[in-house]
Amino acid sequence: MTNLPIVFIACRVFEVLLARHIPEELKDRVTFMDYGLHASPKKLRKTLQSEIDSITTPSLIVLTYGICGNGLKDIQSGIHTLLMPKTEDCIAIFLGSDAAYRAEFNANPGTYYLTGGWLEAGSDPLKEYEKNVAKFGQETADWVMDQQYRNYNRIALVGHSDEDLATYRERALQVAEYAKRWNMTYDEISGSDAYVRQLVATATDLSQADDSFWVIPPGEKISP
Repeated sequence: MTNLPIVFIACRVFEVLLARHIPEELKDRVTFMDYGLHASPKKLRKTLQSEIDSITTPSLIVLTYGICGNGLKDIQSGIHTLLMPKTEDCIAIFLGSDAAYRAEFNANPGTYYLTGGWLEAGSDPLKEYEKNVAKFGQETADWVMDQQYRNYNRIALVGHSDEDLATYRERALQVAEYAKRWNMTYDEISGSDAYVRQLVATATDLSQADDSFWVIPPGEKISP
């Protein structure tokens, strides 16, 4: 058990998933951060560090993130204890474990993943294209998107239930239709909420922390 106040700082893509599993008494202790911060690891690191430093009471801060392109590398715990999943990015969390992500990656390395959280709070290739057309014009937008996505060969929607998949399938298929530009195929994957459930359970009892998580004591930093 921990006697420290528990605070969650999470990427907004996890808003729906966390709402299903965080105890009612902790739901007012969650801060969701803008998904767009992922576009710049330096900005992500700076913004998260500022959010951590703004908490003046020593706390157990649960970072619901992966390392995110080294965006969380070298974040300082300060007066706090940090708990976070030991994984490269959020796809492993949506799939249920880092092992599940690595197995999926080894089988299909050229996959671009979609989730309900990403589609609601984040971005997708079609949305990016529409923004780029408005900003740069179609010719430049086509070039930018080709540079970014030409090495992918599959687009996959990850859902935790048939209801999840049904809710987001229409938008995912729209994105997949656009992704035919790069000959991407479309697939659907059954994910798991196991990683998030384990994260919440570990937050309420740090003795449960296993090799799936980093626990960063006060005065240390995240050093994957």
